[in-house]
Amino acid sequence: MSIDLSFANLSKAHLSEVNLQHANLIGINLSGASLDHANLENANLIHAELNNVDLNHARLKNSQLYSTHLRGAILNNALLGDAILSAADLSGSDLDDADLSGALLIGTNLKNTKLRQSNLVGANLSRADLSQADLGQARLTSTSMNDTILKGANLSHTDLTYAHLFGCSLEEVNWTNVQIGWTQLNDLDLQTIQGLETVKHEGPSTIGLDTIYRSGGKIPEIFLRKAGVPASFIEYMYSLTVLPIDFYSCFISYSSKDKAFAERLYADLQNKGVRCWFAPHDMKIGDKIRHRIDESIRLYDKLLLVLSVHSINSQWVEHEVEMALAKERGKAQTVLFPVRLDNAILERNQDGWPAEVRHTRHIGNFEQWKDHDQYQNSFQRLLRDLQSRKISNGE
Repeated sequence: MSIDLSFANLSKAHLSEVNLQHANLIGINLSGASLDHANLENANLIHAELNNVDLNHARLKNSQLYSTHLRGAILNNALLGDAILSAADLSGSDLDDADLSGALLIGTNLKNTKLRQSNLVGANLSRADLSQADLGQARLTSTSMNDTILKGANLSHTDLTYAHLFGCSLEEVNWTNVQIGWTQLNDLDLQTIQGLETVKHEGPSTIGLDTIYRSGGKIPEIFLRKAGVPASFIEYMYSLTVLPIDFYSCFISYSSKDKAFAERLYADLQNKGVRCWFAPHDMKIGDKIRHRIDESIRLYDKLLLVLSVHSINSQWVEHEVEMALAKERGKAQTVLFPVRLDNAILERNQDGWPAEVRHTRHIGNFEQWKDHDQYQNSFQRLLRDLQSRKISNGE
C-alpha cells in the first residue's frame, strides 16, 4: 500500500534518502525541505509546493509533477526520466547534470535555469519558456520544441541532432559549436542567433522555406551549405525572400569588350544599394554559365542591357531581349532597361528587337561615360528608373 501524504505540510523537513516511491503527494508542501538522494519514483506530486527544495541526486523517474512549484529547487544530478513536468514552474532551479530524458515539459517555466550537461534526449519542450537558461553541453537529441521560448539562452556545445524546432523564439541565442544533423528547423528566425558559423553538422538538416523567409535570407552561407542546402538555392536566396526596400534587383548583360564600363556600373549600383549580378553575353553555345544567366534574368526584377557596337552583334543579345520581353508580358511591367555606349542601336535599320527597343523605351545614354559629370548625370537617371514602388503594386 502506497504512502498518502497529500496536502501535508513538510516544509523545511529533513528527508534525505527517504523512500516515497509510488507515494500520493498531491498538493504537499515540501518547500525548503532536504530530499537529496530520495526515492520519489512514480510518486504523484501534482500541484505540490517544492520551492527551494533540495532534490540533488533524487530519483524521480516517471513521477507526476504537473503544475508543481519548483522555483529555485536544487535538482542537479536528479533522475527525472519520463517524468511529467508540464506547466510546472522550475524558474531559477539547478538542473545541471540532471536526467530528463523522455520527460514532458510542455509549457514549463524554465527561465534562468541551469541545465548544463543535462540529458534531455527525447524530451518534449513545446511551449516551454527557457529564456536565459544555460543549456551548455546539454543533450537535446530528438527533442520536440514547438513554440519554445529560448530568448537569450545558452546552447553552446549542445547536441541538437534529430531535434525538431518549430516556431521557436531564438533571439540572441548562443549556438556556438552546437551539433546538428537530421535536425528540423521550421518557421524560425535565425537572424540574431550567435555562433551559427561555428555549428557542427553531423549530417544534413531540414531548413524550411518559412525559416528562410522569417530570417530575411540573413543566414550565414557556410551554415546553409553544411546543412545540405543546394548551392543554387543559396545563390538566389535573397531573390526568393525579400527584395530591397528602395530598388529593384537587376541583372547586367554586356559584351566582354565593354567590361570596364560594366564593372564601373556594377560597383556604383552596389554602392547605392541596388542588388545586381552581371556577366558578359557574348559566350559560346554550350558554356555552362549560360544556364545560370538565364536563371538570373528570370529571377531578377530588371535586365539592364548594355548596348554597343560589340553587344548588338552578339549571338545572345537577341535571346536575352526576348526573355526580358516575355517576362514583361507575363508581369505587365517594364523589365528591359537598355543603356547605350554608342549610336549602333540607333543606326541599325532592321526590324525585330532593335526596332522594338528603339520605339518602345528610353535608352539611357552613356556615350560619354568616361567623363565624370556626364556619367553621373546618366547614372542618376538610371538610378531613378530602378527605384521600386515599395512592392505595393503586386510585385
